[in-house]
Formats: sequence, C-alpha cells, structure tokens
Amino acid sequence: MFITIFTDTIKFHYKSKNWQYHFDEIQELGLLKKKKKYFLENGAFIAVTIVAYYCMIFTDIVDLYYIIPTLLCYVFIIIARFDNPSEFAYFVFVKDIYRKEIRIKIASKDRLLIGKQIDRYLDLQFERNIKKTA
Repeated sequence: MFITIFTDTIKFHYKSKNWQYHFDEIQELGLLKKKKKYFLENGAFIAVTIVAYYCMIFTDIVDLYYIIPTLLCYVFIIIARFDNPSEFAYFVFVKDIYRKEIRIKIASKDRLLIGKQIDRYLDLQFERNIKKTA
C-alpha cells in the first residue's frame, strides 16, 4: 500500500519518498496528469530534416549518400518517440495548511491503486467534515 490511513494521520510511502500528515493539516490531496512533451525528439527531427535539405540543395552528394542516413535517423527518432507507450506523466500532489506543496512522480501502473486510496481518503475527510458540522 502506498497511502496508509490511520484514525488521525495519513502516511504516504512510494519508493524513497515518504511523508506523514495529520488529517487537519492537508488542504489538498490528489493526482495530477500532465501530457508528456517531446522536445528532444522534435528537435532531432527538425535537425535531421535541415541537414537533409542542405545536402539536397547545396551539395553535389549522390542521393544515396544522404537519403539512407536520413531515413535511418528518422527510424531512430521514431523508435525513441514511441518506445514508452504512456502518453502522460502522473504525480501525487499534496498541499498543506502551511502552504507547502509536494509533488511526487508515480509510475503509470500505480496510478489506479493510488487513485483509489486517495478517493478513500477524500471520502473519510468528507465524513469527518459532516460529523463536525452535524
């Protein structure tokens, strides 16, 4: 289990990241989903294309001498781009009453389990708030 909920505290343990708060100290707890950016792959694609056009227009190199390396570079760029099937990066986000924010990156495979545990915490927090007001 990544999130352990006790009667008055909540503990989180994921890989080497640990934190512990009391129920009343947590202001916000949730999962963040960010779309991955592919600046390196896009930059490499643009650079290879520029070199290929330069060779095609300004040099007298035979076509095979610059087309084959260009195609091989495109293949490596495509492999690097589609090597990781996850399109998003996930984070556990905690904001406490002291205005301290914690973001912990989690693996995509752990997202569902941690999401269920966060939902359980939010349900308990809702029930505690209902008991306080009743």
